[in-house]
Amino acid sequence: MGRYIGPKNKIARRFGVNLGLKTNVAKVAKRLNQRPGQHGAKHKRSLSSFGKQLEEKQKAKFVYGLRERQFRAYVEEANRQEGDSGVNLNNLLEGRLDNVVYRMGYASTRAQARQLVNHGMFTVNAKKLDIPSYSTKVGDVIAVNPIKKNKKYFDIVAEQLANKVQPSWLSLDPPTLTGTVLGRPTKDEFEQVFDVKLIIEYYSTR
Repeated sequence: MGRYIGPKNKIARRFGVNLGLKTNVAKVAKRLNQRPGQHGAKHKRSLSSFGKQLEEKQKAKFVYGLRERQFRAYVEEANRQEGDSGVNLNNLLEGRLDNVVYRMGYASTRAQARQLVNHGMFTVNAKKLDIPSYSTKVGDVIAVNPIKKNKKYFDIVAEQLANKVQPSWLSLDPPTLTGTVLGRPTKDEFEQVFDVKLIIEYYSTR
């Protein structure tokens, strides 16, 4: 199954939470309590344990824009690594290059960040890299591709970045449009819209 390309607001309404798929937060919030469909306003939800696990998995896939095979691979890798599988999974998802570009403030959504990476707008350690799923490492230097710096888009972004507070695990120098991966996110910096423990439970029996 391919990546979802339908209405983003409908996804938020389905789960009753803003997944960060649209830039207009106020517009999304207006109808969060109304489920999609003709009878959405009257629909009452009652989920089984499996249903809750499935829903959390679906939320995470939409947040990071991943297909099922990609997402399962991250879960399997998280389980292979030492330590808490849930923390490992969060770190793997947050460490994707498109997510790092989004977290640094170059894009207002992860989908936009993915598009920027696909178009070769960034370098990693001075080498052009157009793979959104690239797993960044501590010490990696992410910069705007020198041949792309003259684009008007980055003139606008540079002004916005000057006032952006970076996550603790990232640093960014707005004048040079260069950032560094300093470490891994703290627990409070992980996405809070899905329950990673339920996701691990979902895949543990499949």
